[in-house]
Amino acid sequence: MIPAQVQVDIDEKAIRNYIQQQLDECIREKILFIDIEGLVKITNFSKRFLEDAVLSDSRVKMHQRQKSRKRFWFYEPTIEAIKEIVNEW
Repeated sequence: MIPAQVQVDIDEKAIRNYIQQQLDECIREKILFIDIEGLVKITNFSKRFLEDAVLSDSRVKMHQRQKSRKRFWFYEPTIEAIKEIVNEW
């Protein structure tokens, strides 16, 4: 029986380039705005609860924008404000 031998050559430069490319792609896909439906999905809170306990808070209101009847919030600062609010409960 012939002993099996496996050899793997790793190109570190290619791996680094691939990782950098993936990171760049993730950064480009960053969310800028979120609406109430998105907040419901990521927080698992009901719309009513969000309205009463979170969206009425001044720390969240300052990131709200409105066009006609559609409301949306800047994603990152709103998420940070929600974390602060929830940590105070």
